[in-house]
Amino acid sequence: MAVQQSQFLNPLWRRVAIVAFCFIWSAFEFWNGEAFWGVIAGGMGIYGAWMYLYEYNKTPPPAAKTDEDNP
Repeated sequence: MAVQQSQFLNPLWRRVAIVAFCFIWSAFEFWNGEAFWGVIAGGMGIYGAWMYLYEYNKTPPPAAKTDEDNP
């Protein structure tokens, strides 16, 4: 899955804040006894951590040149 670069998400603190918010929301839902919504918010936190903290600054590998690319 490709990560789209965004000017808004370039500062690391914003990406960390989004992920932290999801985990705090998940903990709040579990604390209130809403396990379903806690799992949903926790899943969003896990996905956000993967996409915004781990994969965000990785560049895709260069594409191999083919004969069709040359005019």
